[in-house]
Amino acid sequence: MSGLSFLYDEHPFHPCSSSHGPSRETLRRGEDDKSWLYLALILLSPPPIITRLSEKTYRSRKSLKDPLSLPSLADAASIDLSVIIPAYNETSRLPSMLETTLDHLNSTSIRQTRTYELIIIDDGSKDDTSALALKLAQQHLNSDIRVVTLEKNLGKGGAVRHGMLHARGNRLLMVDADGASRFEDLELLWKKMDELGPKNEPTVVVGSRAHLVKTEAVVKRSVLRNILMYGLHTILRIVGVGHIRDTQCGFKLFSRRAAQQIFPAQHLATWIFDVELLLLAKQLGIPVAEVPVQWHEVAGSKLNVVKDSLQMLRDLLVLRANQLTGRWKVSP
Repeated sequence: MSGLSFLYDEHPFHPCSSSHGPSRETLRRGEDDKSWLYLALILLSPPPIITRLSEKTYRSRKSLKDPLSLPSLADAASIDLSVIIPAYNETSRLPSMLETTLDHLNSTSIRQTRTYELIIIDDGSKDDTSALALKLAQQHLNSDIRVVTLEKNLGKGGAVRHGMLHARGNRLLMVDADGASRFEDLELLWKKMDELGPKNEPTVVVGSRAHLVKTEAVVKRSVLRNILMYGLHTILRIVGVGHIRDTQCGFKLFSRRAAQQIFPAQHLATWIFDVELLLLAKQLGIPVAEVPVQWHEVAGSKLNVVKDSLQMLRDLLVLRANQLTGRWKVSP
């Protein structure tokens, strides 16, 4: 008798017999359980990130009133670097961040060897972030600053993804609008990427604050925030990105080929999206390097420590469940 005969056997299963496998009833119940779990996963998972027609355009100092169409990440690179800046209600912090960013990119040594663009993604701000960004663009005539305004707030991950999918650079940097990371440290990430992928292979280099754990910059944070931070790192080791000591630093550099594989497959728009990017890189076989960078606390954080930590835990569980069940499967 075939080893699969139990699937067709109409005789009742006898508990003392070893000649029968699971009964059809047992198999049916197992399938029902899987169906309920799958349905629950669908209900708990975030909806697809939708791009509206107006969000496929940008404005700049050359097109203040008439938006232009955004390019596609699928196209070939036309400049050296795209800097993606997600911004939500950032009228107070964006000016100084842009100033330090452009000071570095326009320095003689960098300007002569590297072309760039800045893409500011206004993530459905309630203030005048877009208007301010355009005003700043008009003040910097030698810089290519593009402003994209999302109709509704997606979350930081959704804003970063949108900018990446419409960038022109051979390398793409995501950086927070608060200016907490020292922008000059881009050169450290750039050098490491040169070492990892000298022929423009898919590579990712992430800035890391792990070396600052015992410094005043981290110690002076609240006890609760530090406890939650250590708890998150413990969970991340369990789910498979423990090799990265700082997953949440908003200073990450992607080669274009890496971005082309990672960002179309991104599903999460919330705070935990950094972890999804790193897990995707791991699944795709894309090498990831971690480089220490300087960082300082900046007032005005949008992070609600308790609420957002619980949301991150929930999203992390949903992320891993979707990946393990194959709903969000990617192949190298």
